Amino acid sequence: GEQRLVELAVALAARPRLLLLDEPAAGMTGAEKDRLVALIRKIRGDDVTVLVVEHDMRLVMGISQTVIVLNHGRVIAEGAPAEMRAHPEVIRAYLGSSDAPA
Repeated sequence: GEQRLVELAVALAARPRLLLLDEPAAGMTGAEKDRLVALIRKIRGDDVTVLVVEHDMRLVMGISQTVIVLNHGRVIAEGAPAEMRAHPEVIRAYLGSSDAPA
């Protein structure tokens, strides 16, 4: 987790306008993910566009202005995080259902 944060800092040293992050939270602890979220929010505030590919939907919803959801390589939904939380296909594919058996 720490190594990923260091790699991100190195990438930012180049002052990019676009930053692509592929599964940035993989292998991170909860505390490391919190630091990652804070860093990504700061980066966005510095006028850097951040494109994140990530399976951790909680993280995605916490950092995104717009979410594009893929399922098996196909776009199933696009919109604001709040819209995606309520989208039936997104719930079915990634978030689960509150009435699903435990």
